[in-house]
Amino acid sequence: MGLRVLAVDDEAPALDDLVHLLRADPRIGEICTARDGAAALRRLDRALAEGRPIAAVFLDIRMPGLDGTVLGRVLAQFARAPHIVYVTAYEEHAVDAFEIKATDYLLKPVRPERLAEAIRRVTERARTGEDAGSAEDGADGGGARALDALSEPEPMPVELGGVTRFVAPAEVLYVEAQGDYARLHTAGASHLVRIPLAALEDRWRGAGFVRVHRSHLVALSAIEELRLDSGRCTILVGGVELPVSRRHVRELRDLLVRKARRA
Repeated sequence: MGLRVLAVDDEAPALDDLVHLLRADPRIGEICTARDGAAALRRLDRALAEGRPIAAVFLDIRMPGLDGTVLGRVLAQFARAPHIVYVTAYEEHAVDAFEIKATDYLLKPVRPERLAEAIRRVTERARTGEDAGSAEDGADGGGARALDALSEPEPMPVELGGVTRFVAPAEVLYVEAQGDYARLHTAGASHLVRIPLAALEDRWRGAGFVRVHRSHLVALSAIEELRLDSGRCTILVGGVELPVSRRHVRELRDLLVRKARRA
């Protein structure tokens, strides 16, 4: 038995292709379909009434009437919201998907390995918390389950040569402010994303990121050295020396001391 999912696309050939790819994955059980947003909502409501909720919705964006971004925002308000995986030909909606907290964002034509990765994400999240829509549940959908701990912050969608991938907070060493954008620095690359540094600070605080300067947000675990020289404080992160504002020095030093004691 596998996950119960809903595939939504207004174009019949695209919907058929998506259903075909979903059926090929052993983690997928029942597949429902809809040709527009309104029909998708009716199908989701019927599934809940039957006690057989949908675990994930594989959703196109550009559709007549209720489009995918509007539908995604509606679904996000559900008491037991299904996971959302966007399947679209357009890259420019990735930021919207991030704000809606979509589980993944796939570009058409869908590659089987990318769909497999999206299903893996859905399966893992369903197993750890929102597993009400899996086919193994009883007729009442398994009941509401409270998470024992906060989930990790959502990954950030970035564009790489026309392909959208999601960068997890754990991959990021530090973040640099660039106006209304932020540049994520990982071990081997950097990615410019459309989000202010202050907004990212709020979202990733639970992942161990600390503000050290008006222009820099740093993963505490990535700090290699703390340097004090003639009243100037800097840190070494991934071989890069970054400044620390005076007002952040004491807090950062205390955090590093506590981290060292725990270690």
